[in-house]
Amino acid sequence: MSTMAAEGEEERVSPSSHTGPETGPRRLPRTLLPAAAATLLAAAGALVAVGCFLGLYIRPTSDDWCAAWKTRDLGVLGITADFYTTQNGRIANAFLSGLLYRGGPAGTKILPTLIAVLLTAALVLLGRRLLRALGHTPPLLLLTACALVLQALLYFAGTRSYQVLLWAPATISHTLPSVIGLWALLLALATVSHPRRAVRTAGLAGALLIGFALGTLSEPFALVTGLAAALTAVLCLPRLLLATTWRPFTWCLLWCTGLVCGLAVLYTSPGARWRRAQQPEKEPLLSTAELRATYEDWLHMWDTVTGQWAYLAAPAAGLLLGLAATLRTPRPSPSPSPPLPASAPRWTRAALLLLPLPVVVLGSFAVAAGLRSGYGPTGWTYARTWTSYLLPMELALCGYGALLGAWAGPRLAARRPAGPGTLAACATAAFCLTLASTASLVPGLQQLTTTTVARSIAWDAQNARIRAEAAQGATSVGYRPLPIGSLAEPFFTADYNRDWVAACMSRWYGVDRIHRR
Repeated sequence: MSTMAAEGEEERVSPSSHTGPETGPRRLPRTLLPAAAATLLAAAGALVAVGCFLGLYIRPTSDDWCAAWKTRDLGVLGITADFYTTQNGRIANAFLSGLLYRGGPAGTKILPTLIAVLLTAALVLLGRRLLRALGHTPPLLLLTACALVLQALLYFAGTRSYQVLLWAPATISHTLPSVIGLWALLLALATVSHPRRAVRTAGLAGALLIGFALGTLSEPFALVTGLAAALTAVLCLPRLLLATTWRPFTWCLLWCTGLVCGLAVLYTSPGARWRRAQQPEKEPLLSTAELRATYEDWLHMWDTVTGQWAYLAAPAAGLLLGLAATLRTPRPSPSPSPPLPASAPRWTRAALLLLPLPVVVLGSFAVAAGLRSGYGPTGWTYARTWTSYLLPMELALCGYGALLGAWAGPRLAARRPAGPGTLAACATAAFCLTLASTASLVPGLQQLTTTTVARSIAWDAQNARIRAEAAQGATSVGYRPLPIGSLAEPFFTADYNRDWVAACMSRWYGVDRIHRR
């Protein structure tokens, strides 16, 4: 039987009955694809590793000062209550900030590495599920390489790399929610169809609780994931025959319920009411003028995103992954089942396939509307919030590429005599495009590295001087601003009474005020 299986595999991929093992397509997965996977793993892994290593050189700036002194003086529950009553109502955000800053600088230094590890694991597990649902054996090496490529794009392809990965207040608010969301999706996939009722119940409870936490953690991500869950719930109605039970619909419903409850707690909090009171009067969000202005902000956002050709690495890596998966010998499954019920109508399948498009398009518009409402006409430039829809965009591009590769791979391999050569050419082109797009991120990362390390050296020297002066009883200490990542530093405003960064820094050092040095 093993001989027959080997002959069947050779017949499936061999260009002709006279082709030797050195020239046939079986040579392709044994040489080109593993080498391509190892190269991408090394290239993208090096970029992500440098980003994690830079965590050692993170020093406080902007909101760091406020979170640090509040955690030290008020404790974890104290800063959580402070956020609810006087800041913005993000209680989950404040609680995580308290846990992070409770250990002093160490927490902010390890956060980038923690995010990278959790996100890599989540992406690999999701990729395995997708490929197995398509009936293919997941190539683990290439799966890990694709996960690292997507992360390199997420961290370094945008205009605010420092804020997305290295600045703790932004990573807690806008990068960590995406990681939590992916693990919640894995929870749903693992529990919705589980045979044990207790496991299914725990999964439903987890959906409600995690949704509530995310609703009080990040408004932009709550809007995007809520839209995705709502559209998925509609498609999972048993009447549409895509799902055979009400369990997927119930999970999505509880997820949305948790998000709505969390957002309601946030919106009605005293801190959120105080924050809205600081904003000048403006037209209603749904007015014609505001909708037009939001649409223009949305176009500005996408003009910036589409101008970065490095994002082509996402579909190219997916294509390479799909080709590699189809060329591997499938593992026998004890109970093979199609990824979708055979009775599902064609239009329902098409709607599921196209689901990422409205999530990314409408979700990004919701983010633009929220930014304009919270920060005014320049709100769209707060690119750290774009992570909420950029990661779904990257996942969609990579997923579509993988589906294309899984569809085209067997068809190209079966063609005679040019099919195997065409297949090799497609895999090579996908690899080269992925590698070139990933390599285009290197100059920006080099600049980020130089800036971060140089600032840490200057910051350490200044910190030692300020602490020495404060220990000698000084009530006013000099500070030279060390800006980084387009973030606010002391003296960002001419009115010292409105300089909240200087006030928080003074509280941290235990002095009355600071002056420009």
